[in-house]
Amino acid sequence: MKYVTYQHPADGARAGFLHGAHIVDLERSCQWAQHKGRCDLQRPLPVALLAFLEGGPEMGARAREIARLLDEVGVEGLDFVLPAHGTPLLSPLPTPRSFRDFYAFEEHVKTARGRRGLEMVPEWYHFPVFYFSNHNAFVGPEQDVPRPRYTEWLDYELEIACVIGKEGRDITPENALEHIAGLAVLNDWSARDIQREEVKVGLGPAKGKDFATSMGPYLLTLDELEDVRDGARWNLTMTARVNGRELSRGNARQIYFSFAELIARASDGVTLYPGDVIGSGTVGTGCILELGTDVHRWLEPGDVVEMEIERLGILRNRIV
Repeated sequence: MKYVTYQHPADGARAGFLHGAHIVDLERSCQWAQHKGRCDLQRPLPVALLAFLEGGPEMGARAREIARLLDEVGVEGLDFVLPAHGTPLLSPLPTPRSFRDFYAFEEHVKTARGRRGLEMVPEWYHFPVFYFSNHNAFVGPEQDVPRPRYTEWLDYELEIACVIGKEGRDITPENALEHIAGLAVLNDWSARDIQREEVKVGLGPAKGKDFATSMGPYLLTLDELEDVRDGARWNLTMTARVNGRELSRGNARQIYFSFAELIARASDGVTLYPGDVIGSGTVGTGCILELGTDVHRWLEPGDVVEMEIERLGILRNRIV
């Protein structure tokens, strides 16, 4: 399933799923299926995707049943079905419960540190590290991203995100995948000049990451990726383009610490909840900081940045 949050022309942000070239509203399609006697869920599906995830596996099972019913009867004339083309999408979770961003691709860490004349920190290999970022600053595909007035060194970061779908604490790596609702493309925008100064103090990054994180265009469930799964990693090509020119290329399977290990670390002594977002950190070659400004200048207003991950779609934003 490909879950989305779309902007309804009259009713605001609503949860749905992609069905071919259409978006199907979750709540209204459930009411329709119940009327037809084809949905045994006693309560309606929620309007918001966060509440949908909080409802547990039963919600996903009902959504799949609705999709099968639509395959049988078609979508023509149904007022809860909108064309995907032209319908604005928000981040799948416009306001996640929390956002932890890890630093899990070795190539990125080595290269970025090497450009600053630094060796690898031995402790990096001991356990995956992360920072908390602003979960209230998520933006979706095709939405403009303002360049903060305080930065001249605006950068993108090509990442993959997992969204937690099942509550858990002290989760083991062996059980971690059952806690994932799905994967999505993530762009962790960075103000590099601000980040460079604040980390010298021994904290952060903070303000250098505070202003925007892009996620989308949809949340893809793991059953759609079983054929490219290798344990707790996925063979998915990752690319980034600026103004149509490819700058970054990597693969999600190159991650040093798997998402299973990231989830285990994040949940050590702490409860994770449905709607928590966990970022992988930047894939190798996945940002201008790593590539160098001789390859591409820092981002400026008017630039269009596209993140693409195989199976997960294209996340496109324009800098303003």
